[in-house]
Amino acid sequence: MKPFFLILAVFVFIESLTFYSISLAIEGEWTKKTDMSTSRCGTCSGVVKGKIYVIGGAKEVAIPLPIVEEYNPITDTWTKKKDMPNGRCFGSSIEVNDKIYVIGGIEKWDALSTVEEYDPATDTWIKKRDMSTKRYGLSVSAVNGKIYAIGGSSVRAEAPALSIVEEYDTVTDTWTKKADMPTARFWLSTTALNRRIYAIGGWTGFSYSSAVEEYDPSTDTWTNKSPMPTSRMEHSACAVDRKIYAIGGSFFFTTLPIVEAYDSVTDTWEAIASIPTARVTFSTGAVNGKIYAIGGSTENILPGSGVVPTIASVEEYDTGFSDLIKSVDAKDKLAATWGEIKCKK
Repeated sequence: MKPFFLILAVFVFIESLTFYSISLAIEGEWTKKTDMSTSRCGTCSGVVKGKIYVIGGAKEVAIPLPIVEEYNPITDTWTKKKDMPNGRCFGSSIEVNDKIYVIGGIEKWDALSTVEEYDPATDTWIKKRDMSTKRYGLSVSAVNGKIYAIGGSSVRAEAPALSIVEEYDTVTDTWTKKADMPTARFWLSTTALNRRIYAIGGWTGFSYSSAVEEYDPSTDTWTNKSPMPTSRMEHSACAVDRKIYAIGGSFFFTTLPIVEAYDSVTDTWEAIASIPTARVTFSTGAVNGKIYAIGGSTENILPGSGVVPTIASVEEYDTGFSDLIKSVDAKDKLAATWGEIKCKK
């Protein structure tokens, strides 16, 4: 066989393998993965270059952990990384320019305004400018390189929920006040999709919320969207392609396995396969179209909680959307824009 035809044959073979691997993907199913090394709830997380970093959390709420572990979805393995400077739980985090920013939370039941930046490339931590408002149970998301800290609560006991939104500029290390969220709440989850941020569910201080409110950073305005079918708090939301997946959480002291998907184009919700392990205050991360639910607790976390039943369980959900599809014509799989694959509690 001549060199040209040999190269062509190899190319065709590789392409056929690509299509074959895509066809083997089982959409809409959960798969058990290797447990995290340390069981814990109230963690933060971020995805950098295909790896998920799970940060902080706690077994006993009053004694948060500084632990950082890296999960590699390809090898299904965990690696210990450098501890964060101070342990904390029930904060929030997001990746910007391959660095993870951990914001707010609780340390010894004191709400924090602390911001710390983790660089996975060097496995180092740097202290950044504090957020203006101390809070925990908040959620953060990023659009165009800026981080938005949304909602939360600032005191330990049954507390007034906050509607505060603050924008953090990672370049100038400064905070700016933005338009308040319409529905004050904490234990909510936010996620960014197509340059918008969606604030989903939570606790208003009086009731469980199903509210979905969309924030446009370019105009600093909020818009009401179709509410989530299931009111809940302590859940996690994760965006892949044009959909947002709301996973787990709690409602009236019941831990939920419910997963509901929101279509940002049609502004509609649908129920999908429940997560095998019902959980609250856990982390999620999306890599190559698969969502990983990591750790958490099997019981909802209440103010004054001490030791809680934490888990190390990792479960993977296949959305059917893969980076491999970029090279093929997959009608109805691709959004008009790829958007941001971001997951937040």
